[in-house]
Amino acid sequence: MTEATAISGLGVPASWPGADGAPVSCREKLKVLAENHAELAQVLRDAFEDAVLMGVDEAALRRMLHGMVDALPRPGVADAPSHPGAGG
Repeated sequence: MTEATAISGLGVPASWPGADGAPVSCREKLKVLAENHAELAQVLRDAFEDAVLMGVDEAALRRMLHGMVDALPRPGVADAPSHPGAGG
């Protein structure tokens, strides 16, 4: 597997679904989303590579990273579950 194949899932999405289901279309918002995506993808690549090279189990690391995303609080909503069914 080449690096390009391994990280192809980290490419910027073709569209960003809005809360109403319609794609976000504001150019400035799309620019910020793309920049944030690129920065996050690079940090994830670096952290993932470091951890695996230091002997962390790849599957366990993937579960940990998924857990981190799942635990993110929803911005602007105090004490609300981060996603449906999250309990809390």
